[in-house]
Amino acid sequence: MRTRTPPLSTLRLFDAAGRHLSFTRAAAELNVTPSAVSHGIVGLEEALGVKLFRREAGKLSLTREGADYLTYVSEALSLIIVGTRRLPTPHSGRTIAISSAPTVASRWLLPRLHEFRSSYPRIAIRIDTSHRQVGFPVDGFDFAIRMSRIPVSTGHWTRLFGEWLVPVCSPAYRDAVADMQGGIDLARATTLHVNSLSEDWQAWLDASGAAEILPNGTMHFDTIQLSLEAAEAGLGVSLGRMSLMEREFRDGTLVKVGPAVPAATTYWLVSSDMAEHDRDLRRFKDWLLTKAEAFASDHAGPSSPAVPTAVG
Repeated sequence: MRTRTPPLSTLRLFDAAGRHLSFTRAAAELNVTPSAVSHGIVGLEEALGVKLFRREAGKLSLTREGADYLTYVSEALSLIIVGTRRLPTPHSGRTIAISSAPTVASRWLLPRLHEFRSSYPRIAIRIDTSHRQVGFPVDGFDFAIRMSRIPVSTGHWTRLFGEWLVPVCSPAYRDAVADMQGGIDLARATTLHVNSLSEDWQAWLDASGAAEILPNGTMHFDTIQLSLEAAEAGLGVSLGRMSLMEREFRDGTLVKVGPAVPAATTYWLVSSDMAEHDRDLRRFKDWLLTKAEAFASDHAGPSSPAVPTAVG
């Protein structure tokens, strides 16, 4: 008797839930509701007559049968994606899909993309800036730009460039909380924090040797972009990334008010397996690595002496 193949839509739900071990994170990845993921998995289990997950209070885990089935489903979905990409598209041209944190995409990648597009106008670019993990090739991405201490997931990881952390604020805010020596007293300042970062103010305090501070209030944001815009608006002191603030330093809307210290994390280009074999993907990867090498050479360290800081 011929075995009935489950619908592809339910297999995608199972693959995402199996990788994340979370219906909520799977739903975010697939842009559906957690309820849709849960109902889809229940329907798949009923159709197969096998329990794929163990559902316990606050914990989701694969059964032995589910873990075994996941290896086949993930491989099958990957083969479909790879096979689809290998189909000739003489009229539409190639599309390169990139996942990147929003601030890195807008402040580092986009200003350089015109050069690549000028050389290869038939290659389209798609950029996704959602905060989520990327699974190659199931999610349909060719590349991801990530900040991490070391490679932490699937794909081929190539270092792009390092980063420096430095406190910044508007010139007016600097003058408002200046100390007697002309530095800035962080104990009187509002510190602006980015919740999505693994390295924030505590990392800077540890690396700079500054004493612990009890700031005069805090504000929290989900992106570096918002934190920097808040600093420009005079709302406090942001812990900026040197490579992402070229425009503000040039225009004078942000000034350094503390020593720059090297970050423990670094920027990486994560590539799918196909990027090593596809001609257009290889062109993009080689171009991006060339841009990163030139940038790293020009930004080997802080561009100006550190400003004395009183942290109180």
